[in-house]
Amino acid sequence: MGFHGGGWWAFLSHDEEQDRPVVTRDLLLRVWGFARPYTRQVVLLFISIILTTGITLVSPLLMRSLIDDAIPNADIRLLNFLALGLIAVPVLNGVVGVWQRDLSAYVGESIIFDLRNSLYAHFQRMSLRFFTQSRTGELMSRLNNDVVGAQQAVSNTLISIFSNIVQLIGTLTIMLVLEWRLTLLGLAVVPFFYLPARRIGRVLRDMRRQSMILNAEMNATMNETLNVSGALLVKLFGREERELARFRRDSVAVRDLGVRSAVIGRWFFMLLGIIGAIGTALVYWVGGFLTIEGVFTVGTIVAFGAYLSQLYGPLMALTNSPVEFAQSMVSFERVFEVLDIPLEIAEKPDAMPLRNVRGSLTFDHVTFDYAELPSGRNRAGLSEVVRYSWGGDETMLRRGRKPRQVAVGVKDSDDQAEPVADEAEADTPVDRRIALTDIDFHIEPGQLVALVGPSGAGKTTITYLIPRLYDPTGGRVLIDGHDLRDVTLNSLADTIGMVTQETYLFYDTIRANLLYARPDATEAEMTAAARAANIHDFIASLPDGYETVVGERGYRLSGGERQRVAIARVILKDPRILVLDEATSHLDSLSEALIQEALQRVMEGRTSLVIAHRLSTILAADVILVMDHGRLVEKGTHAELLARDGLYASLYETQFRPERETL
Repeated sequence: MGFHGGGWWAFLSHDEEQDRPVVTRDLLLRVWGFARPYTRQVVLLFISIILTTGITLVSPLLMRSLIDDAIPNADIRLLNFLALGLIAVPVLNGVVGVWQRDLSAYVGESIIFDLRNSLYAHFQRMSLRFFTQSRTGELMSRLNNDVVGAQQAVSNTLISIFSNIVQLIGTLTIMLVLEWRLTLLGLAVVPFFYLPARRIGRVLRDMRRQSMILNAEMNATMNETLNVSGALLVKLFGREERELARFRRDSVAVRDLGVRSAVIGRWFFMLLGIIGAIGTALVYWVGGFLTIEGVFTVGTIVAFGAYLSQLYGPLMALTNSPVEFAQSMVSFERVFEVLDIPLEIAEKPDAMPLRNVRGSLTFDHVTFDYAELPSGRNRAGLSEVVRYSWGGDETMLRRGRKPRQVAVGVKDSDDQAEPVADEAEADTPVDRRIALTDIDFHIEPGQLVALVGPSGAGKTTITYLIPRLYDPTGGRVLIDGHDLRDVTLNSLADTIGMVTQETYLFYDTIRANLLYARPDATEAEMTAAARAANIHDFIASLPDGYETVVGERGYRLSGGERQRVAIARVILKDPRILVLDEATSHLDSLSEALIQEALQRVMEGRTSLVIAHRLSTILAADVILVMDHGRLVEKGTHAELLARDGLYASLYETQFRPERETL
């Protein structure tokens, strides 16, 4: 076995003085928890390693017998046997090696399958807050890079360490039996392996860390600029050259660092080769004198030379195995870190399903603060990733602490800022904005309620609380008298239908996007929903009809067409409570008329809460709720609110009356 170069590259790295990873018993037990279902394969894998090591150790003994016995004694029979043995050794080693690789691949791929599914399932259960505080590129990194790193830790690092230990024990045992003095002489150069390995290994780890940072930034740039929204923004502002320059800056840095790492690595292994050559030369030199003096045979020194090459490789690998093993566990730590993020929107063990829903909706003195997390938690995103500003427009993803750290704020569609706490300074007070304060109202089954107010008043936040995308900081939201925190999430999702202003469609067919609401719907039900949403005729006119692929985020369709598909999807779902943002100002008059007609159909017989942008909806509403700065300031019918001459009357004069005059 030669020197193992992979061990110096195949782990995530951290500054040893600042962020040395610690392997704890709990971490190992948790890792074993994922490997336990494959105990049989793991045991067979260790057996195969012992077999391959044993087979490899036979070759030098065969060579020794060939040189000392078969050739000097002209023993043709023994010569034939040894020749066959020299052929059988690599054949057996290869067969067992294939079996070993099959076992290691199965265990590694199975663990990555289980980890990735556990991680994705946990992501699916996270609240909306988690996604507003995490970059998509970071989530993808956890699902891909970190999970693959965890797989490498199992299928490569752990197996390599065990294989090196077995080979070292076996080789040393045979060498001591053959000639203990030469064995000690061969071991005399081991410290010269260890010292440069520690020094240069630290340099390589630092470079690897920098490479991970630069690759993370490059991936984040690609993720942000290659999706349809990012690409559209770049083109609208004519920033193609700027983004290309930013990408080239990162990719050049990755290239240069890769070249430096390769050159330093080559110098490193050249140095190890020289040290190994010195050790081998010493053994042959001293052994040659002893052979001339008849202390032992030529075959023994030849076998020793072969065993020496099998000794230095494992010794070198094992000098750094504690650090390498600890570093290989970092990927598991990063995966477990995500799995350990508590669920903000958790379903109670005794949660009951909503049945026979009538559709009454109550906000009972509800307060909501985007910056406050339940259960005293101080973060909702990925706690380990901290964003640092290094000046200018450069941003790096780093682990650990550095002086200049910047919190990142995310806004919801109703202009309510959701502050993101600086994750490395969690104890620093955050400037909190309370989105809702003491919201109290009741909607009877089947009522249409219009929600109006200036931008940033908290309207969208109210709509987010109804399907339990967030939980109230104080107070309760009730459906038919049941606190939403006491009901099952699936039954709540079945009860509520939402049409948001920003319509999202999957990169799939129109049929698949419609059936996403109710996969078991029949063809007739699907087309009936499309007709009700005034979109069936358009779909039927397309060459592929319902099999038409809508493209990324549905961008192959117009804004009005996307909204009507979304409305058809909600109609097909047939929810008892409807929540929608009625914004149609960016659509042409025909699309707007079609959507308004479709919305009137979908609201019939359902409890509906509408962020109203049109006077017709407000006039048809049973109750109008007027929001301002997170408070419910007025409530009543159109006539009652006009007579009160408050905020609603002001909004009517500035926003809605001009629309009435154009009718």
